[in-house]
Amino acid sequence: MTFKVICRKDVVYKNNTSPLCLFFFHNGRKKSVGLGISVNQKYWDAAKQRISTECPNRDEIQFQIATKVKEYEKKIQRLEALEIPITFETLFNNNGQQFNITVGDYFEQIIERLEKVEKYGSASKHKVTLSLMRQFRSVDIHFNQIDLNYLREFEIFLRQRHNQNNSIATKFSVLKAVYNKALSENVFIAKSHPFNQFKVGSFWTTTRKRAITKEDILTLFALDLSNRDFYTQLAKDIFLFSYFMAGINFKDIALLKYCDIQNGSIYYTRGKTGKIMNCKLNEEAKKIISKYDQESTTEDYIFPILNRNIHNTERQILNRVHKVLGHINACLQQLSKELGLQIPLTTYTARHTYATVLKRSGVNIALISESLGHSDISTTQIYLDSFENSQIDEAMKNLL
Repeated sequence: MTFKVICRKDVVYKNNTSPLCLFFFHNGRKKSVGLGISVNQKYWDAAKQRISTECPNRDEIQFQIATKVKEYEKKIQRLEALEIPITFETLFNNNGQQFNITVGDYFEQIIERLEKVEKYGSASKHKVTLSLMRQFRSVDIHFNQIDLNYLREFEIFLRQRHNQNNSIATKFSVLKAVYNKALSENVFIAKSHPFNQFKVGSFWTTTRKRAITKEDILTLFALDLSNRDFYTQLAKDIFLFSYFMAGINFKDIALLKYCDIQNGSIYYTRGKTGKIMNCKLNEEAKKIISKYDQESTTEDYIFPILNRNIHNTERQILNRVHKVLGHINACLQQLSKELGLQIPLTTYTARHTYATVLKRSGVNIALISESLGHSDISTTQIYLDSFENSQIDEAMKNLL
């Protein structure tokens, strides 16, 4: 690519001046970029691409020209240093992004964007991934330096820190998303895409069974905790409420308000997918709600997890939910031991158990998917596949 400074003699302004431009040439194409400067044509030396000595304010105008020329020279040098093909597209069409932005700086930008729209959970995952990348190597690198070798060595680093497959998959999913985002925003031009060979999906592994039996549910239901502490009682109630209410997850339970109860059903928006859900309250779910109703208004939260006068922002809500969830799951783990359950109880176990009980009862997977609020039935299929092989084991008895 070459360029030169020209005076547009075909354009004459009212003050008898003509604009100066940078004229670029590349592979038979040409492009003109205005410099925001105009001079009288008699003061322009086309051969030397300079302002003549007779021009008033010559030094000032010549400085402006030199500054612009140097700016584009630097851009071309930067592309060369990054081994990025120098074309009109790479030189001009970068949507205001800079090709020299580092991986660390771009990660920080993404985190800031997520926090501005109050997606603190996603921002937290990005922060964790960035922190690990910083421990692995400097992030003052360009995206083209993230190649297949980098990804493989980062995987080794994570395994040496005893990260399990699903944890590693989460980190690489975040990195891949940021990489693709930078690519789509023209932050860099990829010579090759390392994630085409480095398959993130291969890390995901089926987790152990998380569902308990219907008999276990009945045992937990009958357990008398009237003399136990508040959080232990709340833990049992939250678990059973989730089970009775189509596996509603903990954060969505925490956000339920009395105004969400209409005509004997609860209506809410599932936080994870944004899908509008509704579920009929059975008698046991109603009894659980009644335990916590203390002259509340329609705008109050149903369960004593959040307080609308204290937890106002998304960050405050997220922090409070995270804190209480820790208490609840600790209590559920203790109850698991007391009941002699082989599968530890967590709030998520209730969701899996709800789906498992329906599956064992012969309910269509499409209906289970709808009730769980999954956006894709394939998600539900994966969900259910991790539960058990008891039906297969029973069928295998018929082989002989």
